[in-house]
Amino acid sequence: MLSISEFSEMCHLTPQALRFYHTEGLLVPVQVDERTGYRSYAFEQVEQAMLVTLLRDTGMSVKLVRRALDEPDRALALVDRHHEDIRRQRAAQDEAIQAARAVFDTRPEPRPRHVPATTVVTRLVRGTPLGRDAQEWAQTETLIEAATAELVETVREAGLTMLGRPWRTLARENPEQDRPAADGDGPFWIVEVPVAGPGRLPPGFVIREQEAHDEMSIFIPGRNTMAKYCTGILRLLNAHPLGGDTFVNIALLRQEIHDDGVLSSATVESRPR
Repeated sequence: MLSISEFSEMCHLTPQALRFYHTEGLLVPVQVDERTGYRSYAFEQVEQAMLVTLLRDTGMSVKLVRRALDEPDRALALVDRHHEDIRRQRAAQDEAIQAARAVFDTRPEPRPRHVPATTVVTRLVRGTPLGRDAQEWAQTETLIEAATAELVETVREAGLTMLGRPWRTLARENPEQDRPAADGDGPFWIVEVPVAGPGRLPPGFVIREQEAHDEMSIFIPGRNTMAKYCTGILRLLNAHPLGGDTFVNIALLRQEIHDDGVLSSATVESRPR
């Protein structure tokens, strides 16, 4: 029999870790003195301690380690699945690090630009949730991305030439489009792309003429999030504060999704007299 201190030295596990693993059922001593609470271990338990250490060193949770030990035939599959989860986490962390470096390096600031008149193909995206949390925002992104891919493919099949990247904007053109958001059923979005040339589009796709206009734009590195959407609005408003003869129409904010970030733009309009 080995005392907890002897077993600790042999397995390179602290007594605190051994007590924790005992509580979690991963490494139960062969004997616990009812009077003193002293734990004793058998030499044969060194292998179990090694397996626990190996699995915990991978970053596996206690719950997953227990499952791997209880189901040795599935242990390799569980390790492989955990490895894939780690790869996804590392990729997400790498992306976040790149975005953080880019934001603090470039210090994104709004810039004015002139947009010439152009022909635009539009498609309404229905059924998107309000985006009240990260899960809803991700669902909205998935629906908009699918609609954008369909829009691009349809434009190409119609023989039209794309003159720029597609963008998305909240559908705020009429009360019918505004009503779902007011009722809590989720907003509608519109995906659009500038085009040139004659073409025939299937039902559900609309061609409209966009007038030349001035706008303010800001590019924020990294993937699109609700926080970035709101930050774009705040930066555009601060760059072109309310007052004077013109204002930034945030209600018509549009976004272009790039591989390395999000370009948010809003039209600069004259105040009605």
